[in-house]
Amino acid sequence: MEKFKRRIYKNPLSLWHDFQYVFSRRSFIKKAMRGELVTEAFRERLMVVVTEVNGCRYCRYFHASEAIKAGVSKEELKELLRGIFPEDAPAKEYQALAYAQLWAENDAQPDLALTEKLRETYGEETAAAIHLILRMIRVGNLLGNTLDYIIFKVSFGHWGGD
Repeated sequence: MEKFKRRIYKNPLSLWHDFQYVFSRRSFIKKAMRGELVTEAFRERLMVVVTEVNGCRYCRYFHASEAIKAGVSKEELKELLRGIFPEDAPAKEYQALAYAQLWAENDAQPDLALTEKLRETYGEETAAAIHLILRMIRVGNLLGNTLDYIIFKVSFGHWGGD
């Protein structure tokens, strides 16, 4: 049987921690998502970067279309979906995009020095909004992939895989 290659929740505790993180910041979600701290296009770039690392097909489709609606060019989106930071992405966003990629690659366990650099660059409140956005897309990605994994297993590898 083919191996399932996307990131999933491997235990309920990990899912619980992610939900707890988001739920404990629910009063901050509107501010983080309304464009007050992070523009809609910036938010979608972050979400596409994390989604590409985690490989969620549902989130990839949805956030690619949301990125286009938010003003991300099709050329830029194609590069983001290949894991490349495009030249036409705003320069002030590069550090956060690189951080988001490493954050996702390291299973939401970022290097503390990079986290501190993110806070220094964007300020405490914007860095907190970035972290919340990253955690929310991680939940969506890993839940979507976990659903696909279950389908993959019960179909003996015929459905739900890549």
